[in-house]
Amino acid sequence: MEDLLQQIVLDNTLGSWLCVAGAILFALLIRRLISRFLAGKLMGLIGGSRPASHRKFFLTLVLGPMDDFLLVLVTILALDRLNFPMVLHFSIFRADIEEVLTGLAWIIMVILFIRLCVRVLDFFAGILQEKSSLEEDVSGKQLIVFFKDFFKVLLVLIGMLLILKFAFNRHIGSLLTGLSIVGAAVALATRESLENLIASFIIFFDKPFVTGDLVKVQGFTGTIEKIGLRSTRIRTDSKTYISVPNKQMVDSIVDNVTLRTQRKVELHLEIGLSATAGQLKQLADSIRALLQEQPDIQQYFVFLGDTGRNAHVLTIEYFTRMPQPIEAFNSMRETVNLAIIEEMEKNKMELAARAMDVVVSRKQAAE
Repeated sequence: MEDLLQQIVLDNTLGSWLCVAGAILFALLIRRLISRFLAGKLMGLIGGSRPASHRKFFLTLVLGPMDDFLLVLVTILALDRLNFPMVLHFSIFRADIEEVLTGLAWIIMVILFIRLCVRVLDFFAGILQEKSSLEEDVSGKQLIVFFKDFFKVLLVLIGMLLILKFAFNRHIGSLLTGLSIVGAAVALATRESLENLIASFIIFFDKPFVTGDLVKVQGFTGTIEKIGLRSTRIRTDSKTYISVPNKQMVDSIVDNVTLRTQRKVELHLEIGLSATAGQLKQLADSIRALLQEQPDIQQYFVFLGDTGRNAHVLTIEYFTRMPQPIEAFNSMRETVNLAIIEEMEKNKMELAARAMDVVVSRKQAAE
């Protein structure tokens, strides 16, 4: 039996190959148990005492990436104990195949490690979002989403630097020095993108609007659905989805409809000149009584704003409470307008355009 285990296969003994295969198989079988143990320890380090729902959420996010990371780590460590077979030695683009496989192993390890870090970041973001959902202020929630995306970008950049360091044997210090020079040139070339990034920070800390606000900007009216690193996504009242660069959101005049204390309605009735002063006064009093009966109207003004050779202009202005759903606002406007029309019909008053008659006469030519 010992002679069989000492037989050389691909520059390694058969016993060495069996030990490596056994280690990989053992890791494959117990990786979930080890992952649960390590995840529990990690949960204790970063989270302390947490509810059972939080622990379940953490395990759901972390167990899969940790399983893959442990399996790949054990596989690489086990294969590293073997001698690389001479029969497999060849070069690819002047690089030895052993170096290529070593670099590939480092790339896989770094990718799995960054993936695990991203899942931990998702856990923290999820817990913070759960806490912010209990508060009325939604600005904290959008700030969490923003920084989650921001730190994910940082993790990806760190992963790229680690790959350059371990897989391609590049010195990170000199690389960062070179990147600083290249970064300055790239910053000049991508000035607009950097301005949008800076504008996103201004939006989050100055808070002219938050996710869920109804705004008017650049000729569009819609609801803020997401504030990203480069642009703000808006669902317009036409149900289209537009992206506005953050710099324009900062530099433009943004009308935040949600923050209005009241919504104003203005109506100008051009009444025919046949209406008497008594009829106009009676109509104005009736409209005031009508507006006073509406519970959503907080303030109103009804007055004869102008008169002249074409019409008497009765100006009606009223302010409704906020916040108020747009459907309720439109329904109230319809109710008020129909009631005004009914009052005019009761008083037998007509609009100026309807009462206007055009007379065309033709004189006969003198014989």
